[in-house]
Amino acid sequence: MHGTFEQNDLALGPLYKRVKTLLVEGLARGDWQPNGAIPSESRLAEQYNVSIGTIRKAIDELVAEKILVRQQGRGTFVAAHGEDRFLYHFFHIVGSDRVKHFPVAKLLSFKKVRADALVAERLGLTRNDRVIQIQNVLWLEGKAIEVDTIYLSSALFADLTREIFVSRPSTIYQLYQVRYGLNVIRTTERLRAAAARADEAAVLEIPEGAPVLEIERIAFTYSDAPIEFRVSRVNTAQHVYLNDLDRMP
Repeated sequence: MHGTFEQNDLALGPLYKRVKTLLVEGLARGDWQPNGAIPSESRLAEQYNVSIGTIRKAIDELVAEKILVRQQGRGTFVAAHGEDRFLYHFFHIVGSDRVKHFPVAKLLSFKKVRADALVAERLGLTRNDRVIQIQNVLWLEGKAIEVDTIYLSSALFADLTREIFVSRPSTIYQLYQVRYGLNVIRTTERLRAAAARADEAAVLEIPEGAPVLEIERIAFTYSDAPIEFRVSRVNTAQHVYLNDLDRMP
């Protein structure tokens, strides 16, 4: 990664924002790997011909966005997806005790289909583009509580098979990051009340038409590029949606 800046070129915005942009571009290219350290602040300051304060401000924002992680006495590292990050950043279903438990996922189906209008819009594709459709059921404390339908662009995940998906060593987002170099850095969610369809009701062991919480989630990588669209149907009879971001590790 290369480049220096003119200190008085204000038309391009604050200097630290431009440094941040270059750092993000380097992350997107894979210059630094998950759990790997980025160069020291002094080395980056020399590389970009800016002050350490400017570098630190850019890194501060990336740390606040959970893209980088500072480790006391060791340096700054690329955040890696794992069970803890998934549990506290992306999974918001808890029991009445409000204690988070890691869910057990069981695959229901894996197939390639044509994107309908909604899926195409959410993933920035063209209608009828090929997508991978994955359906999972999530279990918490021995009870099926959520059915997820996940859509991925076949172009981005060209070699993804049922076997690769099932044998992933950790979370789905860790699979995206390590195998495909696609790091989920943020999500947007839309929540609404819905009625359980027959197939969902059978899996969740609730009556057809029973109330469920529907969550539409789009997962984005760098530069706000959508890489996953997910629709979750949750039985909230004994569970609730809890988004407590202030307590994230």
